[in-house]
Amino acid sequence: MDTQVVIIGGGPSGLLLSQLLNRAGVATVILERGTRDHVLSRIRAGILEWGSVEVLREAGVGARMDAEGIPHDGTLITDADRVVHIDFKGLTGRRVMVYGQTEVTRDLYAAQDAMGTTIIHGVQDVRILDLDGPRASVEYTVDGQRRRLTCAHVAGCDGFHGVSRKTIPADKRQEFERVYPFGWLGILSRTPPVADELIYANSPHGFALASMRSESLVRYYVQVPLTDTVADWPDDRFWTEFRRRIPSDAAARLVTGPSIEKSIAPLRSFVSEPLRWGRLFLVGDAAHIVPPTGAKGLNLAVSDVFYLHDALIAALKGDQTGIDAYSARALARIWKAMRFSWQMTTMLHRFDGEDSFAARMRRATLAHLAESETARRDLAENYVGLPY
Repeated sequence: MDTQVVIIGGGPSGLLLSQLLNRAGVATVILERGTRDHVLSRIRAGILEWGSVEVLREAGVGARMDAEGIPHDGTLITDADRVVHIDFKGLTGRRVMVYGQTEVTRDLYAAQDAMGTTIIHGVQDVRILDLDGPRASVEYTVDGQRRRLTCAHVAGCDGFHGVSRKTIPADKRQEFERVYPFGWLGILSRTPPVADELIYANSPHGFALASMRSESLVRYYVQVPLTDTVADWPDDRFWTEFRRRIPSDAAARLVTGPSIEKSIAPLRSFVSEPLRWGRLFLVGDAAHIVPPTGAKGLNLAVSDVFYLHDALIAALKGDQTGIDAYSARALARIWKAMRFSWQMTTMLHRFDGEDSFAARMRRATLAHLAESETARRDLAENYVGLPY
């Protein structure tokens, strides 16, 4: 089988890239290891930068997001009962959208199905070949049969554990990593949000985040040691701990209920360079991971797709300028988001073995945010998303 672009990975980045390419008349085939039900069962991010909102609209998948998503004009950052409001709209003229990654993926699947895009699930043993030749090849196994695709370009959208990044020779890629000594225990619960905006809470007991998916579905998190398991956190323990980490007025409003999903995510910062190797291009988690504190994971994948889809369309018409610049262009934005996510993580979390100085620095940082409009604007500009 021949096609123009093979996309490895059927998550939101792969689907979005395919959607944008298809709308420009570029043929794609998507290869996905998991089932569609598995892809749609993954609980991920829920905050879209405004640039991501505009890209999804451009891709023709914004209707349900605009109808059901919740625009947010700001967020709250707290230390015990001290609350600092970051007014996104007032400081930057932009906002963010609360709309879950699972819903984005669902919308993209529906749009791709309507276009008749070939999406092959249950793919195993993927090999990416001939990247320095006139046509790339991708071999894979599905339903016990070995198959082969040839194409002009390959997009690696297959995540941190996928084959795409590992296809680049180890001596030709450079990896940068910071692993954090804690994780986030997150739950979903069909209860009303504790506040109209997200609350990022620093406390002597550790970090907590009050987020939401809708007016009746919340996503709450607490910082936990990496040695903890979900079994260590029955619902009652979670609610008790969450309540004591958020400001007292929010705790008084908190409505609790049974969790409908519960998981622990480790936190890391990771970047692999370059993002291009011959006819292969890395996108999203295949190339970079950010701690969720800055709400950048999905949004960085969208910006990668934004840069790459234009570059591939031009390359297929004979203009190589965009694909030659893709890696450097995407990495420039990635590293800025890395810095912001690292800054948010260190500002809001307690680290094992830290001294009293670290706690004072977190309090001083929050005091600076409270007193400096310039500091609040800097945080707001990064949170709503830097320009593409």
